[in-house]
Amino acid sequence: MSKRESFATRFGFIAAAMGQAIGTGNVWRFPRVATSNGGGPFLVAYMVALMVWCIPLLIAEVVIGRRTRKGTIGAFRDFIGEEYTWMGAWIAFVCFALGAYYSVTMGWTLRYFVFSVTGALKPGVDTKALWEGFINTPWQGVLFHLVSVALGAYVVFRGVEGGIEKVSKILIPTLFGLLVVGMVRAITLPGASKGLDFLFNPDFSKLVSGKVWLEAFTQAAWSTGAGWGFMITYAVYTKEKEDVAANSFITGLADTSAALIAAMTIIPTLFALAPLNVGEIIKSDNIGLTFIWLAKLFPELPGGQIISAIFFLAMAFAALTSLYAMYEVVIKNLIDMGWERKKAATVVVILSFLCGLPSAININFLNNQDQVWGVALLVSGLLVAFAVSKYGLEKARMEDINPVSDIKIGRWWNYSIKIFPLLFAIIFGWWVYQEFTWYPDTWWNPFEVYSPATMFAQWALVVIILIYLNKTLASKVIKEKEN
Repeated sequence: MSKRESFATRFGFIAAAMGQAIGTGNVWRFPRVATSNGGGPFLVAYMVALMVWCIPLLIAEVVIGRRTRKGTIGAFRDFIGEEYTWMGAWIAFVCFALGAYYSVTMGWTLRYFVFSVTGALKPGVDTKALWEGFINTPWQGVLFHLVSVALGAYVVFRGVEGGIEKVSKILIPTLFGLLVVGMVRAITLPGASKGLDFLFNPDFSKLVSGKVWLEAFTQAAWSTGAGWGFMITYAVYTKEKEDVAANSFITGLADTSAALIAAMTIIPTLFALAPLNVGEIIKSDNIGLTFIWLAKLFPELPGGQIISAIFFLAMAFAALTSLYAMYEVVIKNLIDMGWERKKAATVVVILSFLCGLPSAININFLNNQDQVWGVALLVSGLLVAFAVSKYGLEKARMEDINPVSDIKIGRWWNYSIKIFPLLFAIIFGWWVYQEFTWYPDTWWNPFEVYSPATMFAQWALVVIILIYLNKTLASKVIKEKEN
């Protein structure tokens, strides 16, 4: 058997882990949700969510990956028993489904980077018409989807040390550098201070609002990638003495830092350039904020073409580091079944490109998949919490975490994992309830773009197939640990 791949340096692993966490949600969703939920109070609730939801799950994933040295399918089989193999397969499938349309959204950021450098984003341009012209031209969507897949493929084809580690060590510092440049330019604009005041609003009476807490926990769960299988996969490639706790904290806090820097770029810019429209902009969706409003406002700045290009390039980098992590989750499972990396990577990226074509051609299909598999990530987190609970929380803490961690983890970690099912029930229940209220006339129709029915129908189909294939999947994964 070939020698197991591994990260060459601790920084390489941390950079890759930060990359899987930092994505487009940090840039286009966090600023909008934070400001629409009270600013300062939201940030307090977000930090609580980071400590009781995200970091505990990141730690749990690292434990599972290090203990089993397998991708998600083999990890669940070896960690808690063969009958639970399908749970690891669910996590892998959700990552694959995400990657299929995530490369499409990465393509949007690349297209707008090209718009920026070619001067298409200029003062007075009708950015709504520009967006609609792009999104309603299928060949453009397919082309930039292909470019995104090709970039992700380049990384995973080169392996862990030569691809994922090497590229992450370049992209992550560059990404933070680009974000900081944008932030510095934004906060020095006349009127930008009002945006900072709005973002860090100290009205902590809003902490009594249940909505603030629910939005914070939801954003944190989606932003950090906790429970999605990324850290299970990357942890396989770490050294035996790699610090579990510190690396998990660094990953979660770095993700939050990137989101804050993005917010300190976007919100001050809105207040400086469109003070009368801030409320309207914040209420818009991710597309409206990013590809219509920000694309319109950045060119109004002195040197706006450069700032616009920096912003969309940063978004593309953030998307890429998450995209190749999604690919790697699936690739590692195929490698565990005896496939060579190049064969596994070829199959995964080709299938991902093909499965992403409907999203590249029709934005309604993408929106459907984003709802279905975006919410499914919460289920993946629940399965990770279940696995480490079944394994033994105190056993994991005392045997797998603390012996190799400079930061000694206390029983708060046990309690966080124990209450995870309750937190999941509240957040998931709230999300589904909203969908019923948002679509009262179509919630029952599985063929609607947005409806609880389409989500549950697709989930049920996947779960039934995976449970049926449980024994087959378990038998396919090589049982001996790699040397």
